[in-house]
Amino acid sequence: MPFEEIMSLSPYSLSEKEKNELLTKRLEELTVHHAENCPKYKKMLDAIGFDICRIRDYKDIPFLPVRLFKELELMSVSQDEIVKTMTSSGTTGQAVSRIYLDRATSANQQKAMVKIVQDFTGSSRMPMIIIDCPGVIKNRAMFSARGAGILGFSVFGSKKMYALDDEMHLDVEGLRSFLEENKGHKILLFGFTFMIWQHFYKELLRLREEGIAFDLSDCVLIHGGGWKKLISEAVSHDEFHKKLEEACGLTDIHDYYGMVEQTGCIYMECECGHLHVSNFSDVIVRRPLDFTEADVGESGIIQVVSTIPESYPGHSLLTEDEGEILGVDNCPCGRKGKYFKINGRLKNAEIRGCSDTYADKFR
Repeated sequence: MPFEEIMSLSPYSLSEKEKNELLTKRLEELTVHHAENCPKYKKMLDAIGFDICRIRDYKDIPFLPVRLFKELELMSVSQDEIVKTMTSSGTTGQAVSRIYLDRATSANQQKAMVKIVQDFTGSSRMPMIIIDCPGVIKNRAMFSARGAGILGFSVFGSKKMYALDDEMHLDVEGLRSFLEENKGHKILLFGFTFMIWQHFYKELLRLREEGIAFDLSDCVLIHGGGWKKLISEAVSHDEFHKKLEEACGLTDIHDYYGMVEQTGCIYMECECGHLHVSNFSDVIVRRPLDFTEADVGESGIIQVVSTIPESYPGHSLLTEDEGEILGVDNCPCGRKGKYFKINGRLKNAEIRGCSDTYADKFR
């Protein structure tokens, strides 16, 4: 099944049965493709005695530990077809994942993300405030998942400004001018969770105490990158929302879950506070003792599958995150598919989200 066929569908339109059929067909094709074109992946399948011809369900396809991309160069195309190498976020001294993209995989990642996000924000591009510093793009040494996230979401901006300077100070006058210039228009805010809290919310709060207020009630915020640092500071999801509303009137807020190893397949938070799985991917929760599939409402290790990766064998991965499926096809928001929540990182797992790795350096 070509990826173009999947792209033609609305991202949350398929019931569980319809989606299972689509995923099994596409992921079987990807497994064959990677086995034929990535010798290291083929060796791993052979080592466990996996017979591709016996795939009956995509959940039977072996998963690779996401950490493997920190240790091996895995690609299913020739070196001269690689147009981009993505690296994961990491703290000082950590190895980073390296993901090798050809032109088709890179383009499909962007197409999928656009369809997913537009289901939440609408199809029109908006003036955009990036709650980060411009140096994260200019400095190639910093250009990892953080820079890729900014560039990926920038496609939704008709015109853009960076709210922070390279010392991570809020550009108060620049923010005021941008809001005035775009008054009456819906504005998109994008950033990583800890940076928003540390460098945006706290500064807005300080300014408000001095009598300087900003009204962001007509804005939509998309943020991601992990909650570990904020949770350690006793800032919950609900507290994050409440404090932003108090500081600037912002209420339209969407977290997202994603990873550089499966860029494009992000999981957006709906207005009911649930992370949603699109037609382009799936989340399976595995019991840690035997890796059998957990029931709805049962916590376990998150496995993610994606219909996108053709240039590297990243279509079935076991993460180092814990979570649980909350329901299927019955979220009050009306979107079909699974919806879930993340409970945190596995014990002793490395810090890896953009927000959390920055927070660790900040500390």
